[in-house]
Amino acid sequence: MVKLDKIYTRTGDEGKTRLATGEPVDKWHPRVAAYGAVDETNSALGLAVLNAGEDEWLDAALTRIQNDLFDLGADLATPDRGKDLGWEPLRIVSRQVTRLENEIDEMNKDIAPLDSFVLPGGSALSAHLHIARATARRAERHVAEAFHTEGEIISAEALAFINRLSDWLFVAARRANENGKSDVKWVPGANR
Repeated sequence: MVKLDKIYTRTGDEGKTRLATGEPVDKWHPRVAAYGAVDETNSALGLAVLNAGEDEWLDAALTRIQNDLFDLGADLATPDRGKDLGWEPLRIVSRQVTRLENEIDEMNKDIAPLDSFVLPGGSALSAHLHIARATARRAERHVAEAFHTEGEIISAEALAFINRLSDWLFVAARRANENGKSDVKWVPGANR
């Protein structure tokens, strides 16, 4: 159970924060950058949910993913230092990654293959999903950096989840554009 009764701690005034284990770190620590970028992705998804409209499946899936992103943030904020924490840390599991892959495949069945790159846009929902996709890619870069930082243990599932999510969001953006029919295609060199 999470209980937040004090919002400010003043520890950030000196550029420090604490991980979920209580370990103090700099605000620019790779883990903090990673879960901060995950939080940005979640915020972008909040806007997408507001625009999901009549697509009940997509609305429910986006809301579920927002919850999964909090799981990912908790995972990233709780380093595995080989010590008993006195509680079971929340970790991303392979089932969460597999669900995204299965949903990508399911959405993609009704979408024609691309014959060009697409510009972010078309419908309002698609534009918001593209913002979330780009933000998820940034989060992936931060998670990958933490994954490869000496002394940090980030699970392969956590890295795979954020990677698949950006793919999921790309396909969902095409779904939101009438299964790709309203995609705005890139025309190379069109404005030379």
